[in-house]
Amino acid sequence: MNLLKETIEDTKEYYLLSKDDEARLGHKSIYSNFFGYKTHLAMTEERIITAAVVTTGEKGNGPELPRLLEISQRNGIEVNTIIGDAAYSGKENLQLSKEQDIDIIAKLTPAVSQGCGKEGGLFHYNKDAGMFVCPAGHLAIRKARQGKKNIGQNRADTYYFDVEKCKVCPLREGCYKEGSKTKTYSITIKSELHKE
Repeated sequence: MNLLKETIEDTKEYYLLSKDDEARLGHKSIYSNFFGYKTHLAMTEERIITAAVVTTGEKGNGPELPRLLEISQRNGIEVNTIIGDAAYSGKENLQLSKEQDIDIIAKLTPAVSQGCGKEGGLFHYNKDAGMFVCPAGHLAIRKARQGKKNIGQNRADTYYFDVEKCKVCPLREGCYKEGSKTKTYSITIKSELHKE
């Protein structure tokens, strides 16, 4: 039964991909996904929408903050403080807010605050699922921490992807090496980076 469910899901995913080349698989949690697009919103305390950006489903929320901020400012909003969840605590967002003397209130997490991994921003962190998502929208299936706690500075989180999906993925060039038995994405944890 599980094999049948997985086959139907895979078929549905590739069928949808073939109909809309730009839509991608997004995740609201580790168990819940959707196919399509995301709308990222900025709003005032009074819940007045000041900016909206539409992206494909697999994109993370944090990288859209600069665009949302710029649009809000063009719309005449004076921004003093940004309140968001952990997705907005990335290095680039903290640097931007410091340059513009804006306070960001967002929880720091190692997976978000470390910056881009070796694939140069192609993989995005999904804060709802607590996992990274590949360019095709596939969610990592598990995560492991490498290195010893409190010893050295080279600890990393490694995210493992379903290599069977990678083998047949239409976007496999660029992130999957033919014949690989595993597909991982690792990020270095820089605990001192966001102390300030």
